[in-house]
Amino acid sequence: MTTANIELIPARMINEYVYCPRLAHLEWVQGEWRDNLDTEEGRHVHRRVDKPGGKLPEPTEADDEVVIHARSVTLSDPGLGIIAKLDLVEGEGDKVSPVDYKKGKRPHVATGAYDPERVQLCAQGLLLRRQGYQCDEGILYYAGSRERVHVPFDQDLIEMTLLAAEGLRKLRDAPCPPPLEDSPKCPRCSLVSICLPDEINWFRKAEESPRPIAVREDDKLPLYVQAPFGTIRKKGEVLEIEAGEQKYNARLGEISHLALFGNVHLTTPTLQTLMKREIPVTWHTQGGWYYGHAQGMGQKNVHMRINQFQAAFDVERSLAIARSLVRAKILNCRTLLRRNWHNNNEDAEPLLKRLKFYAGQAARAQSAATLLGIEGQAASDYFGAFSRMLVAGDAIGFDFEQRSRRPPRDPVNALLSFAYSVLTRTWAATLQGVGFDPYVGFYHQPRPARPALALDMMEPFRPLLADSAVITAINNGEIHQEQFVTRGDSCGLTEAGRKAFMATLERRLGQQVTHPYFGYRLSYRRLLELEARLLGRYLSGELEHYSGFTTR
Repeated sequence: MTTANIELIPARMINEYVYCPRLAHLEWVQGEWRDNLDTEEGRHVHRRVDKPGGKLPEPTEADDEVVIHARSVTLSDPGLGIIAKLDLVEGEGDKVSPVDYKKGKRPHVATGAYDPERVQLCAQGLLLRRQGYQCDEGILYYAGSRERVHVPFDQDLIEMTLLAAEGLRKLRDAPCPPPLEDSPKCPRCSLVSICLPDEINWFRKAEESPRPIAVREDDKLPLYVQAPFGTIRKKGEVLEIEAGEQKYNARLGEISHLALFGNVHLTTPTLQTLMKREIPVTWHTQGGWYYGHAQGMGQKNVHMRINQFQAAFDVERSLAIARSLVRAKILNCRTLLRRNWHNNNEDAEPLLKRLKFYAGQAARAQSAATLLGIEGQAASDYFGAFSRMLVAGDAIGFDFEQRSRRPPRDPVNALLSFAYSVLTRTWAATLQGVGFDPYVGFYHQPRPARPALALDMMEPFRPLLADSAVITAINNGEIHQEQFVTRGDSCGLTEAGRKAFMATLERRLGQQVTHPYFGYRLSYRRLLELEARLLGRYLSGELEHYSGFTTR
């Protein structure tokens, strides 16, 4: 490879590589990123030096008496294969020093600073030398303690920096390094919920429950807009929603995704802002059917999709994933029936035994066709007893005899169809955000406009989220007969009905559950992302097995 074609390595990634090779791979190779309090504070500290200012003259033009103070300077060199954005360059004439800002306090270590920070600073110094400047040391400014630490660029540090750059470059075509084990670095890492170090190590050793470090909850929530002929505009950090005479506001920083129902107008500048912030937008019919979404550049991890496509064309691997998902679905249906069966529980025993038998059959199915037949038998038995989980039943008009999808013929089927549509949309957005193609699945066959992988992954969660929300809405009186409309043999929700039922669904998605393997508690909304990332780790070869989620 000639120096003209060499890929430039960011100096910041050399820092990450020395700190944790896996972190560098996730960020640089896979394109992963997630903010936390530390990264946001770091941006705040850098807010001034991120704005270009001052001038860095050519070394041949530098006057010995001229003081140099240049902010936000980008330098690169094909020979070194490194590129860096320098917070600040100080000096006089052709003798300069890079100054790198850090948010914390100065560490009390023999070298004055930790190796990752020293290496990053040295890379900047080497770039300045390549430009013709004299650069013998750099400065680390710690905003937390307002102290400067001088870092001399001795031969040992230069060799460490060049070796780290070469190691990072080799990482480009290598598998993701294994996670650290029980490391104190992990809890404060912004990518811990993507890296899943303790979870992956648990699957490999299964000795004890991992630390609950990967389950920080995001306080952002979906925004549902069902305002016929309404308009959504952006004004500063707020979305303004006009619906006839009424106006509503929603803060951009509090929105996880935007779901539009019916004929709602979204302005182009607003859509551009949502894409830049990686906030997905989904479109639904007025009746709630999901039919598409838009997202920004999204996940850059092409390796995730390569692994996904390879597994999708591998009959054995696809069947293994499908078996796990269908088995988990049947067991979760069984659990829902066991928990919610009313009247004489002894009547449920034969059905519960059959569902357990079906789950065992699903785990041993030798073909996708056989698995489909087993799932169909289990679904028939399950929905045949669904009304036993409804307290009032036909006394208030919520009678249920059998599942009817297209069209839903009664209120219970209308609720189920709407819930499955919302769950499909939720899974499609989750998978897209993780890096998957939601249209290439392992169990559901690819068809135009059908998110096969979203349908795959939602199978275990149909009873846990959608069916459970339907039962809750009916049994608690959160939904009423007048909130449905019937046309011909089709039944659907009114606008008021959708609003009431979406509140039930969102409450269920936010409910905390104890993970059966890891032992810590997390919301169902967070659990969906965790399951998607575990599938990704299985497809990449980091995990030997993938097991669909089953509740206790």
